[in-house]
Amino acid sequence: MFLIRWLINALAIYAIAELYSGLSITSFYTALLIVIIFGLVNAVIGNILKLLTLPINILTLGVGCLFINGLMLWLTSSIIKGMELSGFWAAFLVALIYSIITFFTGWLLKRGKEY
Repeated sequence: MFLIRWLINALAIYAIAELYSGLSITSFYTALLIVIIFGLVNAVIGNILKLLTLPINILTLGVGCLFINGLMLWLTSSIIKGMELSGFWAAFLVALIYSIITFFTGWLLKRGKEY
């Protein structure tokens, strides 16, 4: 199940890069690497930032988390050589689309597991 989710997320990043000019990825292998690094960066640094900005996130009803996800994706692009973002707003938009796709694929995979 983990491997399927990882491949779907990599396909999502690769598709976003193909459809949106603000993100460029050199290969599907790079997309697989992006999913791993982005997951690790978001799990470690992202969770710390979300905890530190919790009052702001409560006041903005969670919109602050979207900005943190954009920052984490921007940080990921500085780590991975085959990934380029055209700026913060491109990172924000890609992170938003990626979050929506991963939410629905996770939901579909959980629903499929119930049957």
